[in-house]
Amino acid sequence: MSAPVALPVGRSNWSLQSLPPLSLYVHIPWCIRKCPYCDFNSHEKRGELPEKAYLDALVRDLELALPLVWGRRIVSIFFGGGTPSLLSAQGLSRLLDDLRARLPLLHEAEVTLEANPGTFEIEKFRDYRAAGINRLSIGIQSFNPRHLQALGRVHDADEARRAVDIAAQLFDTFNLDLMYALPGQTLDEALADLETALGWQPPHLSCYHLTLEPNTLFYRNPPDLPDDDLSADMQEAIEQRLEIAGYQHYETSAFARPGHPCQHNLNYWQFGDYLGIGAGAHSKLSFPDRIIRQARYKQPAAYQQQVAAGTPVQEERQVTLDELPFEFMMNALRLTAGVPTELFARHTGLPLSRIERTLQLAEQDGLLYRDHQSLAPTLRGQRFLNSLLQRFLPESRP
Repeated sequence: MSAPVALPVGRSNWSLQSLPPLSLYVHIPWCIRKCPYCDFNSHEKRGELPEKAYLDALVRDLELALPLVWGRRIVSIFFGGGTPSLLSAQGLSRLLDDLRARLPLLHEAEVTLEANPGTFEIEKFRDYRAAGINRLSIGIQSFNPRHLQALGRVHDADEARRAVDIAAQLFDTFNLDLMYALPGQTLDEALADLETALGWQPPHLSCYHLTLEPNTLFYRNPPDLPDDDLSADMQEAIEQRLEIAGYQHYETSAFARPGHPCQHNLNYWQFGDYLGIGAGAHSKLSFPDRIIRQARYKQPAAYQQQVAAGTPVQEERQVTLDELPFEFMMNALRLTAGVPTELFARHTGLPLSRIERTLQLAEQDGLLYRDHQSLAPTLRGQRFLNSLLQRFLPESRP
C-alpha cells in the first residue's frame, strides 16, 4: 500500500460538522465472458470460481477497514461486478451474515445484487431473496438477438425474458439495464427494446448510451454505431416514452417509478460516503478533519495476496480543498432535480460562496438553476453536462 498523501485540506479550521450517510460496495470480479464494451474491473472465469477463498478475503478486507468506519451505520449494500450472481446462494448468504456481524445495517437498508440473465435459476434467486437481497439489477442491454450478439452478451433474448419474469415474481423492486445507440440499431429498434421492458412495469430502468471506452475491444476495433443525430433522437424518444409511462427521470441515465429510485446510487450522487471492498473497489470516506479516497488492488489473485498481508489498499489520497467543489458537483449535477443548496456545505465543509462566481456564470449561460433551496442543472445543463462540470475544476474556476 502506498503511503497516504498528507495534504492539508486547506484552512486549519476546516472541518465537517457531521458525516454523510455510509454505503457498502462489494465487488465480485468474475464474469462468464468479457463484453467488448466493458471497461469495469471484470475477469473471465476460468475453471471453478474460487468462491470460498474470495469470500474469506472480502471478510478480512472489511475487518481491516473497520477502524475507518467505527460506529457508523450502513444505509445500503451493493454487490457489483463482474457478475455477482455467479456466487452460489449459500456463499452469498454466508457473506451477508458475515457483513451483518461486523457492521450495523439499517433495518430498511436497500441490498442490491447485479445479475446477468445467463446466470438465472429460480431456486438460486429465491435463496438470494431469503438471504436478504431485496433488489436486483439485471443487465439485459437488449431483447434483440442481433444486438445481443453484437454486444457479445452470453444470454439470448429468451433468457432475458425469463430473467425478468423471475425477478418480477420474487422481488418487489428491481432494475433493468438497457443500452441504446448500439451497432446498426435503428430508432424503432431502440424503442422496441424499451416497450418490451415496459411490459413488466419494472420499478426502475437504467438506459445507457453505448460509449467506446478506452481499454475495450470496441475502442480498439470500433463497430458501426448510429451517428450523433440519431443517438440524440433515441435519447429524446426514450425520455419522452418513459415520462408518458409515469417514470421520473431522476438521474442522467436512471428512471424510476415514484418511490423506487436506487438508494445506493443516490448516496453516491449526493456525495455520501462508501466503503468499497473487493478487487479494484473504490472508497470515499469522510472524517471530521479530512476526506479520503482509496482504491484496492485490481487483479483478484493480487488482491487476495494483499489482503492476507493486511494491505489490500493500493492507493490512498486525501481530497484537497480545491478539489472538493468539482468532486461534489461531478456527482450532484447528475441528478436532474439537483440537490438541496445546503448539502454542499454539509458534505464538503465549504461555504457555497467559495464558488459563487462559477455558479453565476453557469446560470448566465443557462446551464444551472438555483435558489435558496436547491441547486440543479437546467435541461441545457443536462445535455451539456461535461461542459458544465468542467467549470468546477480548480483550474477552470475564476
